[in-house]
Formats: sequence, structure tokens, C-alpha cells
Amino acid sequence: MKRFLLRAVPPRPTFAEDMTEAEREVMQEHVLYWTGLADRGTAIVFGPVLDPKGTWGVAIVQVEDEAELRAILTNDPAAKAGVLTNDIYPMGPNTVVRK
Repeated sequence: MKRFLLRAVPPRPTFAEDMTEAEREVMQEHVLYWTGLADRGTAIVFGPVLDPKGTWGVAIVQVEDEAELRAILTNDPAAKAGVLTNDIYPMGPNTVVRK
């Protein structure tokens, strides 16, 4: 299994404070989608980072390969709607995960 750190980049630094109703609905679908990934053990952790420069999202995922990760990101409702983009960072083979 490979692990990746993801940084979900919103469309603007003030997104968490001023998202439109349509964006809010997409983000609710996004959270449900990622909760399902967490329930299956694919998403080890996910959630918002309260950066003073603007809130963004973080996730650590465990997948077979980068192709699986890209499929996950492609199917994310927030990505489909163009609300979030993701920076992808591979993690080293010695990453420790405790359950």
C-alpha cells in the first residue's frame, strides 16, 4: 500500500467563511464522500486546517497506487464541481500508522 498526503485547495482564501449555498451543498457531499473513504480505511485522516491565511483541507490516504488515488480525487463531488483542487504528496515507505 502507498500513502499520500493531500492538500485540498479552495477557490479563494475566504472560502470557508463566504461560500455560496451551492458551494456549501457541494462541500456537504464532499464530507460524506470522504467519510465513506474513512469508514473503508482508505482515508486515514481528513479535515480542515484552520490556517490564518485561509482554511484548506488535509487528508492522508492509503491506496494501492497513484491511479487509485487519482480515481478517488476525480470522483470527489468537490472536484467534479470545480470547488477544490488537490496538491498530492507521496509519503515515504517508512510511514507509521497506528490504529
